[in-house]
Amino acid sequence: MNDIAISFQDVHKRYASSRALKGVSFDIKRGEFFGLLGPNGAGKSTLISITAGLARATSGSVAVLGHDVVTDYRAARRALGVVPQELVYDPFFSVREMLRLQAGYQGCGKEVWPWIDELLERLELEDKGADSIRQLSGGMKRRVLIAQALVHKPEVVILDEPTAGVDVELRRTLWNFTRELNQAGHTIVLTTHYLEEAEELCDRIAILNHGELQVLEDKTALLGRHPYRFLSLELSADGPTEELPSHVERLVEGRHDQTLELKLKQGEDFIGDVIEGIRGAGYRIVDVHTREPSLENIFVELTMDHGASHGQAQSEVSA
Repeated sequence: MNDIAISFQDVHKRYASSRALKGVSFDIKRGEFFGLLGPNGAGKSTLISITAGLARATSGSVAVLGHDVVTDYRAARRALGVVPQELVYDPFFSVREMLRLQAGYQGCGKEVWPWIDELLERLELEDKGADSIRQLSGGMKRRVLIAQALVHKPEVVILDEPTAGVDVELRRTLWNFTRELNQAGHTIVLTTHYLEEAEELCDRIAILNHGELQVLEDKTALLGRHPYRFLSLELSADGPTEELPSHVERLVEGRHDQTLELKLKQGEDFIGDVIEGIRGAGYRIVDVHTREPSLENIFVELTMDHGASHGQAQSEVSA
């Protein structure tokens, strides 16, 4: 168990009329950058709440660094830092005061105050330390939440939608910061709306769906297990208006103006045959691009039969 950061063993959670979790079991290794994904209502937030001690499982167990979150909750919570989705803060304290209070809640004293100052600097909050939190922008408040989760130097950090609603510059800043935390030995668990974020950062990915573990794989293996590629064609506006040949039409994934997105199964649908068929129908091809499937494409394929639409997967895939 020394190499396990969080262990979920047959975790069930039942509410009055629904089952949020249905026997979820898997381990997150120490030092991993781990992605926890799933469509709306998949059970991710419930699983995080149980891990953080905010909810209790109906049955099963969760342990953080070997400490059961129920029977050994003090040690489990001390080992864990959680950045919540919601912007929760006390408006009556300054940023530095709030962080010092949070450190006190975790049993830390003045010995961590230099670390708090370092967090303020690393998260580009050093000039906001004396400001009231309610005066900050949404992005700055998000940074404070991350600092709060780290004041006691937890070994395991859960980031629950850490970049929701922030601009691109801040998102990149937080990506770099969390990478550095991981390289320093922290285990990072990330849930995110943005699948490109998980693809960029995570080593291993779990996908929950309807309260069950649907996929648990290394990112590279997950991206490589689907034998297809995408072909994007820009067609001339002065081409014919009739339908595409049937063997091409069945491959169409999307259309936008004069651009066609086609999904080709490797070994069956050949790019040359597709292009020849389109040209044979009188269309002029202006430009051609190919790409391998992204995590978003794979996510949609794995969850589409359970009610997750392509639009949801692009912008709102978390529970």
